[in-house]
Amino acid sequence: MSQQYAWPKQAKLALSIVVNVEEGSEYSVKDGDLGMEPVDELQVHLRKPIRNYGNESNYQYGIKEGGPRIISLLDKYNIPVTWTAAAVCLERAPYLAEAIKRRGDETCSHGYRWIHQFRMNETEEREFIQKAVTSIESTTGKRPLGWLSRYLLTPNTRRLLQEEGFLYHMDDYSADEPFWDDVEGSDKQMIIVPYALDSNDMKMWVAPSYTPEAWLKYAKDTFDTLYAEGAEQTRMMSLGLHLRIIGRPGRIWALEEFLRYVSRKTDVWFATRQQIAEYFYNQTAKSEAATKA
Repeated sequence: MSQQYAWPKQAKLALSIVVNVEEGSEYSVKDGDLGMEPVDELQVHLRKPIRNYGNESNYQYGIKEGGPRIISLLDKYNIPVTWTAAAVCLERAPYLAEAIKRRGDETCSHGYRWIHQFRMNETEEREFIQKAVTSIESTTGKRPLGWLSRYLLTPNTRRLLQEEGFLYHMDDYSADEPFWDDVEGSDKQMIIVPYALDSNDMKMWVAPSYTPEAWLKYAKDTFDTLYAEGAEQTRMMSLGLHLRIIGRPGRIWALEEFLRYVSRKTDVWFATRQQIAEYFYNQTAKSEAATKA
C-alpha cells in the first residue's frame, strides 16, 4: 500500500538515473564460459563455444568511448547517479571506479559478473554476492548496499541479500515509488527501489527502429507525467542507461537533451538509489513496524 510522504525540500519528484556497467564482465568464451554473450546489437546468436570478437569489441566501446562521454555530461549538469556495476567491470576499467569515487556517486551491485544467477544453488549464490561486495568495496572504497540481478534471480536472492547486509533490492518493475516487500524464507521485509524497463536505453539495441528521438520523447513524457502526479502523491522516476548504448555519438545528444530538460526544474530531487532507500526508510520504518505489530 502506498504511504505518502514528501521528498526533501518538498520536491515533486525523485529522479534516479542508473548507469549500468556491464561491459567486460559479460559471457565470453575467453573467460571460460560455455558460449558467447547472447545480448548482441547485431543479433548474432550461436550455440557453438566460439568467441564473438565483434560483440566483445562492441561492449568494449562502452568502456573506451561511451563511459567518458557519459561522465562528462553528468559532470556538466552536476547530477548524481547510481552506477549498477558488475564488480569485474570496475576491476578491469579502474577509471570508472575512480570517477565514481571522485563524484561521490553510489555503486549498486549488478553481480560479481554480468551473468545469470538463477542457475546457482544457495551456496553458490551467497558466494557470488559476497565476491561482488568484496570487489566493489576494494575498487570504490565503499561496499554496495543495493542489488540488481541480471534480470533472473532465485527464491533465495532477497533473503541472502538481507543476510549479507544489503539495504535495498532493485529487481522489481511494479511501482513508481519505493515500497516494503516480503522476503521469501524470512519474517522480515526489505526495501524495494523499483527499476523501469520501458524508459531504458536498451530498447535502442534490441529494437533498431527505436531511435534516439523516440527514446528522448518517451523519457520526457515519463518525466512530465510523474512530475505532474508528484504534486499529489509520492513519485519516483527511474532512467536506465548503458555505456555502450547511450554513449554512442549518434545517441549521446539525446541524454544531454534530457538532462538539460529536467535540470530546468527547481523542485526535482536528483538522488542516488541509496539516498532514496535511506530517506524512504526514515519516513516509513516506524509506521511499518506499527503495522506489523
